[in-house]
Amino acid sequence: MQDELVDELDRWAGAGRTLDVWWRDDDAARPSPALDRLKVAAVSRAIPLSLAVIPDAMTNALPAALDDPHLTVLQHGFAHRNHAAEGARAVECGGARDLEPLLDELAAGRDRLAASFGGRFVPVLVPPWNRIEPQVTAALPGLVFRGVSVFGPRAAPQAAPGFTEINAHLDLLTWKGGARFAGREKLIRLAAERLADRRLGRTDPREPLGILTHHLDHDPETWAFLGELLDTLAAHEAVRFRSAAALFAPDTGVAPR
Repeated sequence: MQDELVDELDRWAGAGRTLDVWWRDDDAARPSPALDRLKVAAVSRAIPLSLAVIPDAMTNALPAALDDPHLTVLQHGFAHRNHAAEGARAVECGGARDLEPLLDELAAGRDRLAASFGGRFVPVLVPPWNRIEPQVTAALPGLVFRGVSVFGPRAAPQAAPGFTEINAHLDLLTWKGGARFAGREKLIRLAAERLADRRLGRTDPREPLGILTHHLDHDPETWAFLGELLDTLAAHEAVRFRSAAALFAPDTGVAPR
């Protein structure tokens, strides 16, 4: 891994600071060779991995495929279906539809994942396309979700009172014109910049750094870079990998929808 990222990690260590890192992978729905490869990348390094599962698309074979203590499950919307108004950016958690049917779907998805994965399901919503409208976020605590995860630095630790927001920040893919590897040098530079932003207080220094992957869209270069990045981070004294279960505080005392 290039010196730019390692040098920034050394600055964290020199200041006696620890960088919390978490790993989120989106769009899980069924077993596949790509999912097997992703699991090996996590389990062989003993690194916790949070898989954002699409409830409506999930096959009955997926829970057995994810039966490992290093893996936790988050909720990736309901069907990963676009409900945006014509000409607007893609969104499932909002858009041109009434709020109540949307909340009913999210509640049904939560129930299916809880029944399928038990304690491995962490009730955190990962909105498809990393977009969610404010009225939907405000309703999530009442659906017994613990938190939300989108992309980019959070504005505050809580998206609503008692409701945690922890996002992803380093997407290994670029999406304009179709999913493809974002590039090694660019990703190393971005990782170093985003760590410096935390260290210097330009973004929330308490927010864990989130690595974002999409196993179904990886090419050989993406897989190679992912392994290199995980190895570099895991070997550094300043880094602590965290699971979603540890990062998102449990909800208490709210009746399920």
